[in-house]
Amino acid sequence: MDYKNYYKILGVSRDASAAEIKKAYRKLAVQYHPDKTSGDVKAEEKFKEVSEAYEVLSDVEKRNKYDTLGEDWKQYRQAGNSSNFDDFAKGGYQYYDGNLNDLFGGGGKFSAGGHSDFFEQFFGGRFSNQGSKKASRGANYKTEVPITLEEAFHGATRIVELPDEKIRLTTKPGAYTGQLLKARGKGAAGANGRGDLMASITVLPHHRYKREGDDLYASEKIDLYTAVLGGHLTVETLPGKVNLKIPAGIQSGHTIRLKGKGMPKSVSGEFGDLYLTINVSIPEHLNERQQQLFEELKNNS
Repeated sequence: MDYKNYYKILGVSRDASAAEIKKAYRKLAVQYHPDKTSGDVKAEEKFKEVSEAYEVLSDVEKRNKYDTLGEDWKQYRQAGNSSNFDDFAKGGYQYYDGNLNDLFGGGGKFSAGGHSDFFEQFFGGRFSNQGSKKASRGANYKTEVPITLEEAFHGATRIVELPDEKIRLTTKPGAYTGQLLKARGKGAAGANGRGDLMASITVLPHHRYKREGDDLYASEKIDLYTAVLGGHLTVETLPGKVNLKIPAGIQSGHTIRLKGKGMPKSVSGEFGDLYLTINVSIPEHLNERQQQLFEELKNNS
């Protein structure tokens, strides 16, 4: 098996910086990406080769090991010194590691797998070609998508920047933490097709609402006079404003159910409920006349 010159593959010098290596990789990844080469097998192999070179040269430990042994790697292995390589067989290619944009938290890493026989023998401690002969799909890219509760209610759109393209991901109303979005064919290239992009949804905490399943929980303050006499209250909900009737004599801590004012149920198209806990606000600074009135009420009760 021939020695692979990863520096030559990326077109950089042996003393190239990490930034230069990354820049060279991204340029070649765009040039040879399967989406741009329309099934060109040679271009796909070149893309995999470029990705493998970047996997090694972008990792400090792998690059040091590669530079130390160089073309003598096979002799080192034949001498029975394979065990030290095995720690480097973990993980997969880091095809892209930056600028997902603000909605993805400003960064992240996509990872994928699938190495050449040379890589497996150099870093993986494998002497057989059996595994590499099996045609397989490329590995999946994985990332996280944080969204607000309002976006989970109404649906949201995110633009994901991959090495050679931008794709649009859309969440439907009712999205929830842990939900997975799949973009087929947007993962790593493989001998039997590309993997997928898997995006995990995280709904961020909200300052007002607590979510439990499809139901929402919140609290609402009312003044003492409305609590005693009753009245109407305009309440903000995710679907919009609601005119809520407050019964006379309502107690602090009482919960009112607003049917259908919770989160959309993504499967049925129905909605959960909103549960409002009433908190009665007691006046702290009474004038003399108000104090007299409260004394009268106290004495006449």
